[in-house]
Amino acid sequence: MGMSVGQSGGRGSRGHRRRGRHHKLMSEINVTPFVDVMLVLLIIFMVAAPLLTVGVPIDLPETQAKALNADTQPITVSVNDKGQIYLQETEIPLEEIVAKLEAISKTGYEERIYVRGDKSADYGTVMRVMARISAAGFHNLGLVTLQEQDS
Repeated sequence: MGMSVGQSGGRGSRGHRRRGRHHKLMSEINVTPFVDVMLVLLIIFMVAAPLLTVGVPIDLPETQAKALNADTQPITVSVNDKGQIYLQETEIPLEEIVAKLEAISKTGYEERIYVRGDKSADYGTVMRVMARISAAGFHNLGLVTLQEQDS
């Protein structure tokens, strides 16, 4: 009625270590997937960056003025070479510009408004736009130009 216990102590053959095969843990990080993801993100940002600018094509005049530091996205009014007026990227008539500006300005009449005029646009049209905006009470106006390139 006794039970016999083998020499393995009841562990069976699974508890024995195999001699000669010692597995080490791999302590190196595989950076290949990380590099692949970073390269894909780099390509996406390189393609998307030019699309983030204002979408109205205007040939701006060049000046020697220094660039302004802006923390927020400014309101932009553009006049192209055909005399069409755009608020951000939407074409609007001159008569509606004040009402639209009042509707979208976050800080009221203290909002910074940039006027972009094509260098071949009618000077009178650009001045009428600026005069209408200024007469409505917006006094934080700025003209946008490109910096002159030294040749």
